[in-house]
Amino acid sequence: MKGLVKIPSDMSNLFRAENLIDELAEKLHLPDDLYANISVCVIEAVSNSIQHGNANDVTKLVLLEYTNDENKLIFTISDEGSGFDLDNVPDPTLPENLENFKGRGIFLIKNLSDKVSFENRGSKIIIYFNL
Repeated sequence: MKGLVKIPSDMSNLFRAENLIDELAEKLHLPDDLYANISVCVIEAVSNSIQHGNANDVTKLVLLEYTNDENKLIFTISDEGSGFDLDNVPDPTLPENLENFKGRGIFLIKNLSDKVSFENRGSKIIIYFNL
């Protein structure tokens, strides 16, 4: 099973990603903990793509692709931005960053998924979950 959702870059469109996750969770009978991890990771990635990658420009799209086989569920989120330097993303666990409300998305994605990779300087993120 595979599919694609095109999301215009406005935060009010996050529901499209949420709806996809809900549909997949129901079809695949995902356990609650896996559903929660997928939800956090995909919503964070789509949110980052809307806000940072496409700078909330509704004329630009975030592409949310998914692929499922019997062992894995893979999400690919890509935006039309120029990417970012992954090495310069602040570590949210450092004392000077603990009280920041932003900057936790990539950390959460890395820690809640089974594998994550970044392509095109971060304008494309691939998130893997073992089933």
